[in-house]
Amino acid sequence: MELVQTQHQPPSIEQIREFVIAGHGNLERVRQMLAENPQLLNASYQWNDNDRETAIQAAAQVGNAQVARYLLDNGAPLEICTAAMLGQRDEVERRLEEDPRSAGATGAHGIPLLPHAVWSDKLELVQLAYSHGAKSGTTLALHNAVAKSNYEIARWLLENAEPDIGSKNFQGKTPLMVATERKDEKIAQLLRAHGAKG
Repeated sequence: MELVQTQHQPPSIEQIREFVIAGHGNLERVRQMLAENPQLLNASYQWNDNDRETAIQAAAQVGNAQVARYLLDNGAPLEICTAAMLGQRDEVERRLEEDPRSAGATGAHGIPLLPHAVWSDKLELVQLAYSHGAKSGTTLALHNAVAKSNYEIARWLLENAEPDIGSKNFQGKTPLMVATERKDEKIAQLLRAHGAKG
């Protein structure tokens, strides 16, 4: 019996785009596409001149731990932003101490480390990143905390990180609008106490 080695064609730009989009949250599609063409794993899609994104970066920027873990299990590299999103405190701390410039790391679309750390739901990790210099992205971090209904992180950010409380997310909604829509009165009251209007 002769073994036939399957050769995979390099993925097309459209396949890479579809895989990266799936990386934001469609685990079944990620599994299917990766099985069909393993070369997609670390392929990056170029959204514009200065904006490239891989599927694991897509998962990290939206806080999709399930997709990120699957991609890591299949050999995707662990970047500090992904480690922060996954709540890997020791890994994040090790990297920050080995290279303090890691505090300025960004993931997909230039999203800084701090908003990724918020997805972990671990206040201690958010504080660790911030205390090591990850002070960019405080407003997006607040949006992420409100999206996760994480009162403790939202309160800490409002008290320590000076986010723009009136800023709008990609859907044109302020943190207060999101909290109100989610019927999260505790966070809505917190935001109003810090000057949010609406």
